[in-house]
Amino acid sequence: MDFFSSMNVSGSALAAERTRMNLISNNLANATTTRTPEGGPYKRKDAVFEATLPEGKFNRLVKDAVAQQARQVEVVKIVEDTNPPRLQYDPGHPDANAQGYVAFPNVNVVEEMADMISATRSYEANVTAVQAAKAMAMKTLEIGK
Repeated sequence: MDFFSSMNVSGSALAAERTRMNLISNNLANATTTRTPEGGPYKRKDAVFEATLPEGKFNRLVKDAVAQQARQVEVVKIVEDTNPPRLQYDPGHPDANAQGYVAFPNVNVVEEMADMISATRSYEANVTAVQAAKAMAMKTLEIGK
Protein backbone atom coordinates (compact mmCIF):
# COMPACT_ATOMS: atom_id res chain seq x y z
CA MET A 1 0.00 0.00 0.00
CA ASP A 2 1.42 3.37 -0.97
CA PHE A 3 1.29 6.62 0.99
CA PHE A 4 -1.81 7.95 -0.75
CA SER A 5 -3.74 4.70 -0.27
CA SER A 6 -3.13 4.80 3.47
CA MET A 7 -4.24 8.43 3.57
CA ASN A 8 -7.38 7.58 1.57
CA VAL A 9 -8.26 4.71 3.89
CA SER A 10 -7.81 6.86 6.99
CA GLY A 11 -9.63 9.76 5.36
CA SER A 12 -12.63 7.58 4.55
CA ALA A 13 -12.71 6.39 8.16
CA LEU A 14 -12.59 10.00 9.39
CA ALA A 15 -15.54 10.91 7.16
CA ALA A 16 -17.53 7.85 8.29
CA GLU A 17 -16.91 8.59 11.99
CA ARG A 18 -17.87 12.23 11.44
CA THR A 19 -21.19 11.06 9.98
CA ARG A 20 -21.65 8.76 12.96
CA MET A 21 -20.95 11.63 15.38
CA ASN A 22 -23.47 13.84 13.57
CA LEU A 23 -26.13 11.15 13.91
CA ILE A 24 -25.35 10.69 17.61
CA SER A 25 -25.59 14.45 18.16
CA ASN A 26 -28.91 14.49 16.32
CA ASN A 27 -30.19 11.59 18.45
CA LEU A 28 -29.21 13.35 21.68
CA ALA A 29 -30.72 16.65 20.56
CA ASN A 30 -34.03 14.93 19.79
CA ALA A 31 -34.15 12.65 22.84
CA THR A 32 -37.37 14.32 24.02
CA THR A 33 -38.95 15.24 20.66
CA THR A 34 -42.48 13.87 20.71
CA ARG A 35 -43.69 15.35 17.43
CA THR A 36 -42.06 15.15 13.99
CA PRO A 37 -43.24 16.12 10.49
CA GLU A 38 -43.67 12.40 9.72
CA GLY A 39 -45.90 12.05 12.78
CA GLY A 40 -45.12 10.51 16.15
CA PRO A 41 -41.92 10.76 18.16
CA TYR A 42 -38.40 11.07 16.75
CA LYS A 43 -36.80 7.76 15.77
CA ARG A 44 -33.16 7.06 16.64
CA LYS A 45 -30.84 6.89 13.62
CA ASP A 46 -27.63 4.92 13.16
CA ALA A 47 -25.04 4.61 10.38
CA VAL A 48 -24.23 1.33 8.67
CA PHE A 49 -20.55 1.04 7.71
CA GLU A 50 -19.12 -1.14 4.96
CA ALA A 51 -15.53 -1.93 3.98
CA THR A 52 -14.95 -1.30 0.28
CA LEU A 53 -11.97 -1.43 -2.05
CA PRO A 54 -10.54 2.05 -2.55
CA GLU A 55 -11.10 3.55 -5.96
CA GLY A 56 -8.06 4.90 -7.67
CA LYS A 57 -5.50 4.46 -10.38
CA PHE A 58 -3.08 2.61 -8.09
CA ASN A 59 -5.57 -0.11 -7.19
CA ARG A 60 -6.65 -0.58 -10.80
CA LEU A 61 -3.04 -1.00 -11.96
CA VAL A 62 -1.70 -3.10 -9.12
CA LYS A 63 -3.65 -6.21 -8.22
CA ASP A 64 -1.27 -7.56 -5.59
CA ALA A 65 -2.30 -8.88 -2.19
CA VAL A 66 -1.38 -5.71 -0.29
CA ALA A 67 -3.48 -3.50 -2.56
CA GLN A 68 -6.44 -5.87 -2.22
CA GLN A 69 -6.25 -5.80 1.60
CA ALA A 70 -6.62 -2.02 1.79
CA ARG A 71 -10.26 -1.28 2.53
CA GLN A 72 -11.98 2.07 2.86
CA VAL A 73 -14.94 2.68 5.11
CA GLU A 74 -18.17 3.97 3.65
CA VAL A 75 -21.50 4.81 5.21
CA VAL A 76 -23.77 2.72 2.98
CA LYS A 77 -27.03 3.75 4.63
CA ILE A 78 -28.58 5.43 7.62
CA VAL A 79 -31.19 3.31 9.36
CA GLU A 80 -33.92 4.19 11.82
CA ASP A 81 -34.18 2.16 15.00
CA THR A 82 -37.26 -0.05 14.89
CA ASN A 83 -37.70 -0.34 18.66
CA PRO A 84 -41.03 0.99 19.91
CA PRO A 85 -41.17 4.44 21.52
CA ARG A 86 -40.88 4.77 25.28
CA LEU A 87 -44.27 5.46 26.87
CA GLN A 88 -44.38 7.79 29.86
CA TYR A 89 -47.44 8.74 31.86
CA ASP A 90 -48.01 12.50 31.59
CA PRO A 91 -51.71 13.31 31.12
CA GLY A 92 -51.02 17.08 30.93
CA HIS A 93 -48.68 16.80 27.93
CA PRO A 94 -50.17 18.04 24.63
CA ASP A 95 -49.14 14.78 22.88
CA ALA A 96 -50.64 12.46 25.51
CA ASN A 97 -52.98 9.75 24.23
CA ALA A 98 -56.43 8.99 25.68
CA GLN A 99 -54.87 6.96 28.51
CA GLY A 100 -52.51 9.85 29.42
CA TYR A 101 -49.32 8.28 28.01
CA VAL A 102 -46.85 10.20 25.86
CA ALA A 103 -44.71 8.39 23.27
CA PHE A 104 -41.10 9.54 23.67
CA PRO A 105 -38.26 8.70 21.25
CA ASN A 106 -36.49 5.36 21.56
CA VAL A 107 -33.22 7.18 22.36
CA ASN A 108 -31.22 5.90 25.33
CA VAL A 109 -28.95 8.78 26.40
CA VAL A 110 -26.46 6.47 28.15
CA GLU A 111 -26.13 4.32 25.01
CA GLU A 112 -25.69 7.41 22.86
CA MET A 113 -22.94 8.73 25.14
CA ALA A 114 -21.12 5.37 24.97
CA ASP A 115 -21.43 5.44 21.16
CA MET A 116 -20.08 9.01 21.17
CA ILE A 117 -17.02 7.94 23.17
CA SER A 118 -16.45 5.04 20.76
CA ALA A 119 -16.77 7.28 17.69
CA THR A 120 -14.42 9.85 19.23
CA ARG A 121 -11.77 7.21 19.98
CA SER A 122 -12.05 5.81 16.44
CA TYR A 123 -11.70 9.30 15.00
CA GLU A 124 -8.62 9.97 17.17
CA ALA A 125 -7.06 6.64 16.12
CA ASN A 126 -7.46 7.53 12.45
CA VAL A 127 -5.98 10.99 13.00
CA THR A 128 -2.99 9.27 14.62
CA ALA A 129 -2.69 6.93 11.61
CA VAL A 130 -2.68 9.92 9.24
CA GLN A 131 -0.02 11.64 11.35
CA ALA A 132 2.12 8.47 11.40
CA ALA A 133 1.88 8.10 7.60
CA LYS A 134 2.82 11.76 7.19
CA ALA A 135 5.80 11.37 9.54
CA MET A 136 7.02 8.30 7.63
CA ALA A 137 6.76 10.18 4.35
CA MET A 138 8.75 13.07 5.79
CA LYS A 139 11.45 10.69 7.06
CA THR A 140 11.61 9.13 3.60
CA LEU A 141 12.15 12.54 2.03
CA GLU A 142 14.93 13.30 4.55
CA ILE A 143 16.88 10.23 3.35
CA GLY A 144 17.79 12.07 0.14
CA LYS A 145 19.48 14.97 1.97
